[in-house]
Amino acid sequence: MTAPTASSCILDRIAGRSRDLGGFSVRRVLPIAHRKLVGPFVFFDEMGPAVFTPGGGIDVRPHPHIGLATVTYLFEGRIRHRDSLGSLQDITPGDVNWMTAGRGIVHSERTHPDDLANGYAIHGIQSWVALPAADEEIEPAFVHHPAASLPRVQRDGARLSVIAGRAYGAQSPVAVRSPTLYVAAELDAGAVLPVCGEHEERAVYVVSGAVEIGGEAVPPGELAVLVPGAEVTVTARSASRLMLLGGARLPEARTVWWNLVSTRPERIEQAKADWLRYGEAGSPFSAVPGEHEFIPLPSA
Repeated sequence: MTAPTASSCILDRIAGRSRDLGGFSVRRVLPIAHRKLVGPFVFFDEMGPAVFTPGGGIDVRPHPHIGLATVTYLFEGRIRHRDSLGSLQDITPGDVNWMTAGRGIVHSERTHPDDLANGYAIHGIQSWVALPAADEEIEPAFVHHPAASLPRVQRDGARLSVIAGRAYGAQSPVAVRSPTLYVAAELDAGAVLPVCGEHEERAVYVVSGAVEIGGEAVPPGELAVLVPGAEVTVTARSASRLMLLGGARLPEARTVWWNLVSTRPERIEQAKADWLRYGEAGSPFSAVPGEHEFIPLPSA
């Protein structure tokens, strides 16, 4: 954590930490010990950029989620999603796969078979949005929004895609459970972008390029959490890619254990016990059609 100066509009700076997911590296920004959430965002990973040779790729076996919604947003490549609702969906750059776990869902994420045979590149963001306490046990759901369905906002030297929630006068078609800010931004060199101020909590993640936020240089792979209510501008010193995220602060603390999120620690313990019964008759976690593997419950 970097303490803000008296004149800074940046409250906190969080550098992404490398995590190896079995031969595939990600930069993990959230959660971190001193900051679990920005608005409803409780998890934020940058995948890649990575290039897989033929035979290599992403192979995430079925695993459970509760108490959150997951969203995958790609800049390059594609991923095949399957879940326990019977969904089978390929996600490509600019699309949104919004999966609401609620009381419990199981899904897998794998490289498309054609890409597995030929090799391919992948780059994108995977994030989790915590559900409000009153919605943590809703029925699970999955919705796919193709890139063409998302609102585009053009500003001087900036092209914005509103992934979820409301920003810059545009409303995403993605149904959210609390006020949400989630925008993908591409800036030309020299572009100046004001960060919309309508949301209580806001952060800027620098994917690539050379960026200054309120006059402070922020390198790629770093999340700048902004001072609430501050007027903030982002200046691109070179062509840059950003993600804007945040929304209304959720009043309750969240427990995050593995892929499970809840306001109630005892609910996490129940989900652990339920996952140990995966594949058994009467298990609360339904199987993913067409899948015969799963990730066992971690020991810690």
